[in-house]
Amino acid sequence: MNSIFKSSLFFLASFFLSHFLQADRLVLVSASYGKNIIAITEANGDVIWSHKTSGPEKGHAGHHDVHMLPNGNILFHETWQDVKEITLGKKIVMDYDCATANGNRGKGVNVHAFSRLANGHTQIVESGVGRVIDVDRSGKLISSFDLKPGGTMNSRWARATPQGTLLVCSEQPGVVTEYDQDGKVVWDYLINTRVYGAIRLKNGNTLIASGSGNSVVEVTPNKEVVWEIKSKVPGTDIELKWMTCLQETESGNFIVGNCHAGPDNPQIFEITRGKKVVWEFNEFDLVGNGLACWQVLEGKQAGKLRKKLSALK
Repeated sequence: MNSIFKSSLFFLASFFLSHFLQADRLVLVSASYGKNIIAITEANGDVIWSHKTSGPEKGHAGHHDVHMLPNGNILFHETWQDVKEITLGKKIVMDYDCATANGNRGKGVNVHAFSRLANGHTQIVESGVGRVIDVDRSGKLISSFDLKPGGTMNSRWARATPQGTLLVCSEQPGVVTEYDQDGKVVWDYLINTRVYGAIRLKNGNTLIASGSGNSVVEVTPNKEVVWEIKSKVPGTDIELKWMTCLQETESGNFIVGNCHAGPDNPQIFEITRGKKVVWEFNEFDLVGNGLACWQVLEGKQAGKLRKKLSALK
């Protein structure tokens, strides 16, 4: 079997698997910049649930993180000083005030990244203050560690790795830093752009959305670049602008956030390792030009969410 034929078979298998998964794909989006909405849509963009948010205190500020939780609730924020949890019935069941809680009063904290841990605690990355904290349901501080000096002012996304470490993206300087649970730096990658997002891939490499670098880069633990798209997706008209969130699919494709790219470019797209785009999400009327954060839900997770939404009707 020649290499061209094998490559064609791999692409076709990836293409059909991707389309099969998209049949049960849902998309959670959290948009501000005047849109001020959290929504759950079908893969084709049809809205099946939405909630209007108050929007950030500053007109230019954006929602920078959102999570669908295992219990069907959504972890989100409306400003850069809060973290909230809302049910699908639109009841707020958690409202954490980052600006004043746990010693932050008067310190000028901004929060762009947060997540729910397996033990039920909420992990929050505090820019300005320069620390990562875990709080319980009541907001009590359980643990914390300081961010590396120089990476404390403008953190963006933070995501846990399968190894139990935490990848934190810092816009200034443009670096991805990996911390262990005690706050020790175990790896970093200087990309020198206003980097937004990074995830640890199944193969052990790290996929980085470079923010202002208009690129997505895969690097090895030894910091070698092994895959990259920059400025434009090859063979398409898709222009890469502010690159934000990332996901890896079961098939090994990458789902990529393309923020501030205007109405003629998708806000989210799925791309194979062969750099073929197999899905696009372009709902400019719904999310506008500032969709930074989202989560694509598939398989059992999407199925459970559909059941929960049906129960509300």
